[in-house]
Amino acid sequence: MCGPEPVNCLPVLVNILSNTFLRLLNSTARLRLWSELFYTEENTELKNYIFFGLFTYLLVLAAGLPPFFAMSNVEDYKVKGTSCG
Repeated sequence: MCGPEPVNCLPVLVNILSNTFLRLLNSTARLRLWSELFYTEENTELKNYIFFGLFTYLLVLAAGLPPFFAMSNVEDYKVKGTSCG
């Protein structure tokens, strides 16, 4: 009943229960359910925007990490810290 996507299980269950309660109350009304995924079509422009946004973020992150480690080593040198090993 739920199909391969677990996203559909809860709406299907609510639909079955609602229709069962309507039948128990002798109502002629029925509820119908349509369930679709969030994005049913391929949107390449959105994918490119997300990809380049994440890529830019990672480049900035990668550019900022080496100076952080270098400053840590300089601080160790200043206080004459030794590494264990």
